[in-house]
Amino acid sequence: MKIVIIGLGTIGRTILKSLSDEEHTITIIDDNKEKVESLIEKYDVFGVVGNGACLDIQKEANVGEADLAIVLTESDELNVFACLVAKKIGVKNTIARVRNPDYRKQIIEMKDELGISMIVNPERDTATEIFNLINLPSIAQYERFARGRVLLVEIIAESGCSLIGETLNSIGKKLNTKVLICAVQRGQSVTIPTGNFVIEEGDKIYLTSDAKSLRDFLAEINLVRTPLKNIMIVGGSKIGYYLADELSKKKYKIKLLESKKETAEELAENLPRVTVIHGNGTQHDLLIEEGIEAMDAFVALTDIDEENMVVSMFANKMNVRKTITQIKSDDLYGMLDELGINNNVSPKDIVANRIISYIRAIANTRGSNVLTLYRLVNNQVEALEFFAKTQEDIYEKPLKELKIKENCLIACIIRKNEVIIPGGNDCIKLGDNVIVVTTHKNFDDLTDIFE
Repeated sequence: MKIVIIGLGTIGRTILKSLSDEEHTITIIDDNKEKVESLIEKYDVFGVVGNGACLDIQKEANVGEADLAIVLTESDELNVFACLVAKKIGVKNTIARVRNPDYRKQIIEMKDELGISMIVNPERDTATEIFNLINLPSIAQYERFARGRVLLVEIIAESGCSLIGETLNSIGKKLNTKVLICAVQRGQSVTIPTGNFVIEEGDKIYLTSDAKSLRDFLAEINLVRTPLKNIMIVGGSKIGYYLADELSKKKYKIKLLESKKETAEELAENLPRVTVIHGNGTQHDLLIEEGIEAMDAFVALTDIDEENMVVSMFANKMNVRKTITQIKSDDLYGMLDELGINNNVSPKDIVANRIISYIRAIANTRGSNVLTLYRLVNNQVEALEFFAKTQEDIYEKPLKELKIKENCLIACIIRKNEVIIPGGNDCIKLGDNVIVVTTHKNFDDLTDIFE
């Protein structure tokens, strides 16, 4: 595909890095000459320096010939206008970052007229991710496949979890609820486990489950928790605003701490069901005064990763049941497990995942069989949903008779309205959706996973 990325901030660079290993022709546009030149040297891309909303700049970059323009500058207005220009000169699809909540409704209603195929809002998307984690207290992360019928979830084998000490073979025999463990992270290493793999305390376990069966499974392994009620949020950023607004509508009790007086006053006015406190949420005495010990969940959303890590560690020490931490820097991920920070979110990675899934969906119309793609464990693992749309020799044969590449696992088969957690006797049929988890990169077709 021919892809143009306009705006090379954190998210633009993350998407460029994710796409650089795939066989796309990529052009980058930014008004920062040094940034463009450094990325041209680092990646095999074309580059144009200038205002990405300018018609002449877009023509110089051949935007009109592209399959997709991704517009991610800091300005909502420029992003919308750049999409309008790109669509006018012939680009097939556009993605715009629009962050201002005041624009959201009218832009959704005017998407077609504005030439926008997809809108991303890193702050809102991150707030939604956090909201879902609070709604599912036992889950550290989850992704949806097959329109929500299948979940890929991350759980942590905490003390008391009945999976600890069991092999995958013994787990399958003991549990009544059928799930499939797809990957296990232990420290910094990731394994696609075989039947003799033994679960240890502290392991991060990725598994697929029928959405309807997940709660039963969590109950079986002693990981069901009572619902969270009292939530403390530190940081009144856009993420904090979106999250507090959504939680308050569901009758959670929210306390939001914001250090800037003007922002705190604005939040208090716009969030009448939320208790907004003007104060530095990274200060020990204020956290104690505002009752951190009585909180069920704590969300750290300051602009400084290190502050988020420190207050999250303090919340863990105060025995808050669920702590969620915003981390923007990739360099810090290696420390999180050692520090006991298990639930973390990254706005750039959340948006990059959405955009890459959209790109795979476009590619699907041009020959690729990938419907959905998620990258897990700091991009070490891919979970892909394939559509078995052309007849192959591998179909109608028991999986145990097929030679699957090392570090690949068929995690789920969706056949019409049936969700199949596969065993060795199950087979793939024409028309199935098949979920594969692998440490390999850039698979485009279901047949890629077989020897």
